[in-house]
Amino acid sequence: MEKIDSKNFELIETDGVFTLKNKNTTIGFVRFDISGEVEYIFVNPLFRKKGFATKLLKLVKNKIGKKIILQKPISPLGMKLLKSLEKWL
Repeated sequence: MEKIDSKNFELIETDGVFTLKNKNTTIGFVRFDISGEVEYIFVNPLFRKKGFATKLLKLVKNKIGKKIILQKPISPLGMKLLKSLEKWL
């Protein structure tokens, strides 16, 4: 996994959404509510396996100040992400 260089992307926060962008495209985003439930997380396929999903979820956890709850994953990739993050969720 490559280290995330924060100089190469911009973090945009709107109501219940964190979005990571670089100058060319959206890297990924996470949508959540105040109770800590993550409704949706997406990382552009070109940027997967680089820690962006973990970074987005940690931003949510820090913002709400409590344990986050993931809605049931729909995709096999979502289930894989959930298993990899069980240690700190």
